[in-house]
Amino acid sequence: MAVRLNENEDVVKTIKAGLERKGGYCPCRLEVKEEYKCICKEFRDQIADPDFEGYCHCMLYYKSKEK
Repeated sequence: MAVRLNENEDVVKTIKAGLERKGGYCPCRLEVKEEYKCICKEFRDQIADPDFEGYCHCMLYYKSKEK
């Protein structure tokens, strides 16, 4: 299992700017809740799932099954 940033530098730049504006909370969510603090609870749960492979909600991170 490996977690990496999105390969698209424009996506990474945009999401990181949004995270900075929102104090570390997912810029893709309307509500500011502790569970939306990056890395969000949803993606932490997906990381823990051995069968999950894909992007987090905002597409900043990607989890692959391969090392």
